[in-house]
Amino acid sequence: MSREAVIVDTVRTPIGKRKGALSGWHPTDLLAHTLRALLDRIGVDPERIDDVVGGCVTQAGEQGCNVTRNAWVAAGLPQSVPATSVDRQCGSSQQAVHFAAQAVIAGSYDLAIACGVESMSRAPMASNAAGGTGPFSADFLEACDGQLMTQFEVAQILAGRFGITRREMDEYAVRSHQRAHESTVDGHFGREMVPVPIKDEEGRETGELLTADEGIRPETTVEVLAALDSAAKWDPSIAPDITAGNSSQMSDGASAMLIADRAVAEQLGLPVRARIKHMVVGADDAVLVLSAPNPVTRKLLARTGLSIGDFDAIECNEAFAAIALMWAKEFQPDPERYNPRGGAIALGHPLGASGIRIMTTLLNHLEATGGRLGFQTMCEGGGQANATVIERLG
Repeated sequence: MSREAVIVDTVRTPIGKRKGALSGWHPTDLLAHTLRALLDRIGVDPERIDDVVGGCVTQAGEQGCNVTRNAWVAAGLPQSVPATSVDRQCGSSQQAVHFAAQAVIAGSYDLAIACGVESMSRAPMASNAAGGTGPFSADFLEACDGQLMTQFEVAQILAGRFGITRREMDEYAVRSHQRAHESTVDGHFGREMVPVPIKDEEGRETGELLTADEGIRPETTVEVLAALDSAAKWDPSIAPDITAGNSSQMSDGASAMLIADRAVAEQLGLPVRARIKHMVVGADDAVLVLSAPNPVTRKLLARTGLSIGDFDAIECNEAFAAIALMWAKEFQPDPERYNPRGGAIALGHPLGASGIRIMTTLLNHLEATGGRLGFQTMCEGGGQANATVIERLG
């Protein structure tokens, strides 16, 4: 009998702005809070978990030394359960889902947790790099023709290649905020969130709870965004159209998902919300590090025989409006099915947690609308991308 990897349940924290409401949390403890909440919702015996696979990008400082294992222990959960941390850059927790699901399908695990965390307040992006070229060796640089571009530059180059204008990017960003605001007001996001107590700078709880994403700006307009300067303040000429308004926000947050073999889940009386139907990973130009969502999508469609029209909802991470629009220019999705709840421009992008945050939102949207198939992809540092198809079962 073949094995199926299914999603039993999935949760995320509200996303806090950098130096905002979640900055008082040590990332270990923020992920621990999320893991406990997931297990409390499900009621499964934590000793039954075979492994915990967590995504985290900046694995240094407070996020170093295997933050996923540290979070499991900090949560007071059975120390007999192992845990590991993975880094596929922005797609780290989406990759954690792939690793956990693949192990379930192979029969190595019956129950596994995929999760992710990033505190960009306490472990700033690139703080694990040192020196002018960071971790890059002479041979790596030679293979890349000595080119090291910022993401702002790459987003600008790709916008040019796909004929994407500043106005299109700003209009897209406004729509992201509007959709995220609507999903907050109507309670949609509340169903997927774990409320988080707010802590002060000393780590003491203030008595308040964060219950909504902190970065949504429903009042923003195209005119407001059009007045913003380039995000590349040191040299605005290299990315004149890429601004803080049409880029993802630096953020803090965590997410967690329980993945199980379907037969085991049913035997234990656990809910079966969706199955992980297809998974691929791909790579493209290591210099133009944001371009891979398009080729990885082509790869998934070729392997599965599916078409864009088969998906009831599609998520392409809004690292930049330019990237979401780049994907849309090639694949022409129905706009109502594309990032239908907004994305990282409005919600924020806590790097290591974003893959499961997106999948959590995707699954809840399928359930709310009666959709069956959902597709997800995101750009990743190094010129890589993951693509996943989930099928709602519940």
